[in-house]
Amino acid sequence: MLKLEPRAQPSQLMSLASPLLALALTVLVGTGLFALLGRDPLRGLEVFFVLPVSSGYALSELSVKATPLVLIALGLAVCFRSQVWNIGAEGQYIVGALCAGWVALQAGAGPTGGSGGLGFGPWWVVPVLLAGVAGGMAWAAVVALLRDRFNANEILVSLMLVYVAGLLLSYLVYGPWKDPAGYNFPQTATFAAEARVPRLAPPLRVHAGLLVALVAVLLVWVFLFRSYRGFALQVGGLAPAAARYAGFSSRSALWTALLLSGGLAGLAGGLEAAGPLGQLTPQLPAGYGFAAIIVAYVGRLHPVGIVFAGVLMSMFYIGGELAQSRLGLPKSLTGVFQGLLLFTLLACDTLIAYRVRWMGRASAREVRS
Repeated sequence: MLKLEPRAQPSQLMSLASPLLALALTVLVGTGLFALLGRDPLRGLEVFFVLPVSSGYALSELSVKATPLVLIALGLAVCFRSQVWNIGAEGQYIVGALCAGWVALQAGAGPTGGSGGLGFGPWWVVPVLLAGVAGGMAWAAVVALLRDRFNANEILVSLMLVYVAGLLLSYLVYGPWKDPAGYNFPQTATFAAEARVPRLAPPLRVHAGLLVALVAVLLVWVFLFRSYRGFALQVGGLAPAAARYAGFSSRSALWTALLLSGGLAGLAGGLEAAGPLGQLTPQLPAGYGFAAIIVAYVGRLHPVGIVFAGVLMSMFYIGGELAQSRLGLPKSLTGVFQGLLLFTLLACDTLIAYRVRWMGRASAREVRS
């Protein structure tokens, strides 16, 4: 019989190295998976880990994928550190994109087809992104309200709201917001140029959202480790009884964590809609809100670690697309690698905190009795 026993003092070095060990195990299992599928394992690993960083264009696409992942994971890290389990960042991402998209559509709604008469001019992208933040916060506020007033489980509420957001997106792009000149495709009109996030190096798709994400990393780091409110959130997550004794409000922590997380997810949605997409389509939900959960944990809930984890997860996204086009494998291989990374990380963390002990039959009978 095998038994897990808590270690007296888990290794801090191994805790830091756990994501790297998990990545190595993911690569090892992935190699076997490619062999089982009848593909050259070295070619498969090249598609996932070399080609996504092999050129300027590849790095540009990598940054486009990493930007929303990092932004959403930053907000989730704040939630998870405060023991608030926001699993519905995907819904907040979608609603943020919807709100940002509505404002972006007004940029061409004026009598002359210009800036809608509201006077924002070339700065239309600012209210577009602010609308995305507001939309994400509003969607997260629903979760906070139900948890605060009715003690509803935030995991279930936030998760169910993802499907509501997805249906709302479908209703709008198939109905009221459908582009009349779009040949009956379910999509909005293309956003006006002044409502689009500017590119940093045209014609590459890398855009100013990358800079926004890096600034957000710095701000979240300051909030978590250099502010009173961030300290209160983390104490509440680590030791709720100590937080109550110190006078920290659990209600305030709940609202702060969810609103911040929702705002960052909404910002990611706004950047995606007004950046590389330039319109709203049913393909907007790309699973970033769920993948960001893995990014947050692989990054050890630390802003700097989240940057590296976000880049790694972006490589999986691009690798899955390349595996489909170059190796004839299903695009769902992306999800397989994401799941492998999370599984191996959890396994490594478990073995770092616990040791496996073999118990003889006599000892096993004593445990059962």
